[in-house]
Amino acid sequence: MNKYTTNGMFLSIVLLFSLVLITIPINSYAEEVNVKSFSLDETTIIQVENNSNKDINTFRIWLGSDFNFESFKTEKGWVGEKTPLGVVIFTSSDSIKPGESVKFGVKTDKPNPGINWKVIDDKEEVTDTGVVLSSEISNVVTIPNVNEESEKSQDGINSESTFRIVPEKPNVGSSIRVTGDKFGGSQEFDFYVESKKIGSFVTDKNGHFMTTMKIPEGQNEGRVDFKIKDKEGKEEKISIRIEKIEDRIPDSEIIKLTIQGIPNIVHRGDFLEIFGTGDPGSAITSTVTNEDGDIFVTRTGEIDSKGNWKLAEPIIVPADMQFGKYSTTITDGRQNILKQWTVESDKIIVITPASLKFNQGEIMKFNGTALPNKPIEIIIENPVGKEIFADIFQVGEDGFVNFEYQTEQIALKGTYTIIATQEKEKEFIFTGIGQLPTIPVNLEFDSLNYKAGDIAIITLSGKASDIVSLLIIDPSDKPKGDTISITIQPDGRGSYELDLTGYPSGVYAAVISKGSSQSTKVFTVGLQTGSGEIKINTTKEAYLSGDSILLLGDTAENVLLTVTLMDSDGNIIKEKETFSDKNGKISESSFRIPSDAIHGIWKFNAKSGSNFHTIEIEVLSTLEEGMIVSIEEGFEVAGVGKTILIKVIGAKQTVAFEIIASDGEIIETLSFVASDQGDISLPWIIPKDTEPGTYTISATDAFHSVNGTFTLE
Repeated sequence: MNKYTTNGMFLSIVLLFSLVLITIPINSYAEEVNVKSFSLDETTIIQVENNSNKDINTFRIWLGSDFNFESFKTEKGWVGEKTPLGVVIFTSSDSIKPGESVKFGVKTDKPNPGINWKVIDDKEEVTDTGVVLSSEISNVVTIPNVNEESEKSQDGINSESTFRIVPEKPNVGSSIRVTGDKFGGSQEFDFYVESKKIGSFVTDKNGHFMTTMKIPEGQNEGRVDFKIKDKEGKEEKISIRIEKIEDRIPDSEIIKLTIQGIPNIVHRGDFLEIFGTGDPGSAITSTVTNEDGDIFVTRTGEIDSKGNWKLAEPIIVPADMQFGKYSTTITDGRQNILKQWTVESDKIIVITPASLKFNQGEIMKFNGTALPNKPIEIIIENPVGKEIFADIFQVGEDGFVNFEYQTEQIALKGTYTIIATQEKEKEFIFTGIGQLPTIPVNLEFDSLNYKAGDIAIITLSGKASDIVSLLIIDPSDKPKGDTISITIQPDGRGSYELDLTGYPSGVYAAVISKGSSQSTKVFTVGLQTGSGEIKINTTKEAYLSGDSILLLGDTAENVLLTVTLMDSDGNIIKEKETFSDKNGKISESSFRIPSDAIHGIWKFNAKSGSNFHTIEIEVLSTLEEGMIVSIEEGFEVAGVGKTILIKVIGAKQTVAFEIIASDGEIIETLSFVASDQGDISLPWIIPKDTEPGTYTISATDAFHSVNGTFTLE
């Protein structure tokens, strides 16, 4: 799909709209949705007011046969796309609620267009349709000049324009892929080999292009100049050696173009790593279209010397993607293949990240849907499998799920796994910090404890068609049997039935691996309940909202237990089945105080058969305490030193920190912006020459000033 640039005049009209809105008459043909439009020359501002009782997240517009869209602009949070049929579709993950409004700007090739429109709600049902005629904006004396950046975007070729050719060593008479960036947006260019023009192409609105050209059969081998020229005669060129014709791969040896990674059935929120095989040294283009032929997304990739390719960027199926049939077309300029698939709706939890790749220190944002009026648990694991965030919160009546996580400036780069659990439903979501994510391997058992001779059902997830290895570790930490090879199915799922005949009683581990990526899950065989006295305790007596809890204890060896966390009103926050090890030790770290926790005395109960033990902990409330600061032991950074983690809840805007020694000396000052929920998670690297002792951390925002202490041994 093409999106279009907005020039300086367009931006000026958007700003002027707020000045003249009160004095402009309204034209509208809607009952459920009120649509107004205002024009100055070819620029039109459209305001959509939601007067219905539904949430709106899609707005479509199209023109009569005598008009064409040239560009458009959206408010923050909205995305606009122009289909090949000339329909502009505006979508957003944040719906327009009843009583709210949103504005769009469009530029057409002629002034004062009549605009057809259609509004679609969050259930993909048409809320209202109509036609709106523009009221002309008058009394506008001057229009600010187009700014320098806008002028620069209109240059055909400028100092930043670059392009490249794939493969880097083409052959005489072969097809090549040409791709470039930072050329003039939505402009036509000519492509030359030396002085011979061999084709033309048009850039997209961002000045990017990818096209296929063919080197003439009569072209001499050796180093030649490939040139791109704009309509003013400016050129950008690169010099590349063309190989001898006999060096080309014979047609009989060309590797067949294939595609993998797209199952026949796809669900909203799915993460697709699309890959395949093809002619070495070529480039491929993948285009996804719906039943109407509208382009949903286009991706590119390069075929390596071994004939393997994968898309440069994975595809996340949006949470609001319409159900139905889609087609993916793959081409390398020589071969074409078509893969058809269907988007269906049997997923209960659908959550997508705002981006596939976040920067270190950036806030990760997620949104989606889940079962309404039920709690959901969110866990985020870093690339090495360490849990860095967890929370439990109540999903509202609308079923919408929104949460965010503030990453650290020294966060590990790689793939982060988000595990969303609601009742018996569990979904894995992937995103990356510093790089695009890849799909890791994961496994789940259908139960924690089995009887000897049972069949344990293991469910796997990973990259489609990958062959993964499964190894069972017995209670003595030795491999039990040989490694088992399992092939992941085209839908990214797999399963294995593990026969537990001959398995002695004890605690086992299943390790699934593919290359350097692996995942481990514990399961037990033959454990019983109700044997011996139970004693449990926590490492702290008081906890803040969002704090993790380490529950420790003692009982008989290899015993099954059920651990329950209850709030001050007796409501069950979380219940989990666990076990004691071969030494009778209990260790459970999966519990956490919810972010919306109510102040009071909470309880932990551990039960096995008729034996049980209950303890109490105090949960502090942000609402009662205002801003709260706590300090946790951090991690060690190689070559730098140890860290502590400063956590703040209930903060407003920017928080200033002072780290103070016992004699009053200020060791360091810091500042950090709180998230929308008032949270901060700030690592501090302890200077190597810091002396042992007790230190105070003072945290101050616009409304509060609080202190926390930590001891350095």
